[in-house]
Amino acid sequence: MFDRSDLESIREAREEWESDRLDAHLDGHGERRERFATVSNLEVDRLYTPEDVADLDYETDLGFPGEPPYTRGVYPTMYRGRPWTMRQFAGFGTAEETNERFHYLIDEGQTGLSTAFDMPTLMGIDSDDPMSLGEVGKEGVAVDTLRDMEILFDGIDLGDISTSFTINPSAPVVYAMYVAIADQQGVPRDQIRGTLQNDMFKEFIAQKEWVIPPEPSLDLVTDVVEFCAEETPKFHPISISGYHIREAGSTAVQELAFTLADGFAYVEDAMDRGLDVDEFAPQLSFFFNSHNSVFEEVAKFRAARRIYAHVMDEWYGAEAEGSLRLKFHTQTAGQSLTAQQPLNNVVRVTLQALAAVLGGTQSLHTNSFDEALALPSERAVRVALRTQQIIAEESGAADIVDPLGGSFAIEALTDEVEAEAMAYIEEIREMGDGSVRDGVLRGIEEGYFQREIQESAYEYQERVDAGEEVVVGVNKYDGEDDSELDILSVDEAAARERQLGRLESVHEDREEEAVEAALSALDSAIQSDENTIPYIIDAVKAYATMGEIMQVFEAEHGSYQETLGVA
Repeated sequence: MFDRSDLESIREAREEWESDRLDAHLDGHGERRERFATVSNLEVDRLYTPEDVADLDYETDLGFPGEPPYTRGVYPTMYRGRPWTMRQFAGFGTAEETNERFHYLIDEGQTGLSTAFDMPTLMGIDSDDPMSLGEVGKEGVAVDTLRDMEILFDGIDLGDISTSFTINPSAPVVYAMYVAIADQQGVPRDQIRGTLQNDMFKEFIAQKEWVIPPEPSLDLVTDVVEFCAEETPKFHPISISGYHIREAGSTAVQELAFTLADGFAYVEDAMDRGLDVDEFAPQLSFFFNSHNSVFEEVAKFRAARRIYAHVMDEWYGAEAEGSLRLKFHTQTAGQSLTAQQPLNNVVRVTLQALAAVLGGTQSLHTNSFDEALALPSERAVRVALRTQQIIAEESGAADIVDPLGGSFAIEALTDEVEAEAMAYIEEIREMGDGSVRDGVLRGIEEGYFQREIQESAYEYQERVDAGEEVVVGVNKYDGEDDSELDILSVDEAAARERQLGRLESVHEDREEEAVEAALSALDSAIQSDENTIPYIIDAVKAYATMGEIMQVFEAEHGSYQETLGVA
């Protein structure tokens, strides 16, 4: 972007500034610390100039919004056309309580629903299972059968709303229930919109929720991808999730690299099944974390789009624009929230949300300030939602497409993040002898990802403990906290009693022969390598329970015990 003579002039001017101005100032005043770095410990320079982006090619590396490589955004007008989808995580207790929260959020201006499930639902067991004791409705809504889903979406038109489901091992069952509700409401399947997390690789890498081993889990993920491409083309069958990788302690670069590697692995598996990449890739979506280092996060999001566009083109032969555009949801960093001085979290979340917007996110969840203490209260949820609305309506951040594009610092950081992430991805590909999918599977089995994340998490905590990483209100400015919060309390006993009563009622009302026939057909489909989703839909429509359906898969594939290889 600059010719050599210009760069030489700038270099000489910088050296003159350093000797004439900077050195004397440093001698007299110094700087706050010897080394400046991001939350991920990526060192940042004092000053960036055109020298730092000397090799930047505008058309190849940046281009224009809505055009490859999409560094500057996936749509030409971005938020000038319409703002990002504003989602607030909701889910606790029973379906009735969460349905009430859904309606509250819609009335407050939320434009998309985001559903949290309790641990039994996440793990594919029923509320009356002994392992569910103490967990029913505790960290999300309890869903055992289609009847729960009917109540959860009572009064909500699936043709008008987009719904996100944060669930993984049992994601195909929840998806089947959502399709069944659409069928009940008379909403054409090709019109329902939403996103299913359904990312099992990140579970084995970071979050540690699984039912069956990695390879059959991958088969089930691809079943959903294949079925969605045919039946629900506006629904995202998978949200490839870096969020939980970052929450486990990874750096921003590791979050980006491991997430994209997982995504490419899913692409390869679907293509091996015979799907054309341009048939399913436009439906893939991603899910990233947004942490405190604003410029690092913006660079991460921009690098993500550029890497994805290049790899999908060069490695997988994608041609459709939708296959090259990386679209993603962002959630602010739960790991950054503090129980000490919780109102400080409002400021943290605002900065993280702003970084996501400046980085070009397609949808956004802002954490509530009390989430380090409990599930969010209505007051805290409203503040979190208003944070997004103020950024969208008052800040001006949504008025300019890629407003930080062209910044020497942002472009240099984007290049650095891209290079380091690609080094990881190439390493994973090499582990799989040219296959990213096989590399990811091998990395899971050998504990590669876990060790990388664990080391980063340990190093971060060491910096916090040493005071090198400042956490306001925790290791600095940690005066007495005088804020009193009314936090949300879930009556687990009452939720469990209500849930068990409904589950018993379903057992009494359903046709057992129909349930047994549906589960038997599902078992046969697994054994014959058919796509299992149509059979799961039949089973949920017969009111088979979550646990009954997942037990069929476990009976065929066995359970999984993590055994980490030695480095």
